[in-house]
Amino acid sequence: MPTYIVLPIIALLAIALAKVEVISAFGLSALPLAIVFGMLYGHFSLRVEDERDQQFSTFCKQKLLRVGIVLFGFGLSFQQIIAVGWQAVAIDLVVITTVFSVGTFVGIKVLKLHRDVAILTAAGSAICGAAAILATESVLKPKQEHITIAIATVVLFGTLAMFSYPFIYQWVDMTDQSFGIYIGSTAHEVAQAVAAGQSINGETMQTAVVVKLIRVMMLAPFILMLSAGLNRIANRADNGVSKSAKREKSVITIPWFVFGFMATAMINSIVILPEFLKVAFSFASQFSLAMAMAALGAQTQWATIKAAGPKPLILALLLFIILIFGGFFLSSWLV
Repeated sequence: MPTYIVLPIIALLAIALAKVEVISAFGLSALPLAIVFGMLYGHFSLRVEDERDQQFSTFCKQKLLRVGIVLFGFGLSFQQIIAVGWQAVAIDLVVITTVFSVGTFVGIKVLKLHRDVAILTAAGSAICGAAAILATESVLKPKQEHITIAIATVVLFGTLAMFSYPFIYQWVDMTDQSFGIYIGSTAHEVAQAVAAGQSINGETMQTAVVVKLIRVMMLAPFILMLSAGLNRIANRADNGVSKSAKREKSVITIPWFVFGFMATAMINSIVILPEFLKVAFSFASQFSLAMAMAALGAQTQWATIKAAGPKPLILALLLFIILIFGGFFLSSWLV
């Protein structure tokens, strides 16, 4: 079966299964499901991809990915920031900065992981799981297996974190709203923030989702700063390169889709969109991102992930510990 038929089927199946109550209770969104189904297809399929298949896969991983992230902005608004107060914004900023900085440093300098694996894993843990990893991919241009490794580890520990919150709630003295801020500022995926908050009560879930979406909104400035930072590091390392090559390196890679993401969030903040449009944009975003994940999974080999060894898991575990314990003390102190 051609790729242009298989990938849409995988994406629709992942979206449909993510809405099943038993599956959504585990905090599994359409994105990790799509990459798993894509990997299964890629592993067991006997079909040899022709040029048309490869072109469609590339289109999904590049163009559709960016479209999905731009449309994702329609689910966010600046009013959400005002609703939870400056403390939630401050906590999100500290969490993102700390987790990304520690994850990148430990991954590269201590664990000696490939730079892209360390950055992708840190970004996914710090901001919004698979969506952040896909957005960061536009700046790094990493190998497919590096993306898959990062997503696999982030989904694993994000799921573990989601099941930890109800247990932690029983042993701490925090209001429902404060605990919602804690969940939203430390959960890996939006779906996991929903599932964890829901297991407490409605107020906790609502607060957790809003705080989590604020973290998602910070994805745009993060990508721009990462692009500028990597460009500066590359220029410093290029002392022995020719002047023409240096001039070429000095051009900052601007992920233009980030401005689209910011624009759609701004539109949603100042214009009251009809409900059917919001639903349509939400579905289009999920479908586009799920197609990108399915294409990525289909071209990733199991052996590559196995060959990565335990180091990516160790890094993701460290970031999980920082999120759960560091995020708790930070929320207790500021809220």
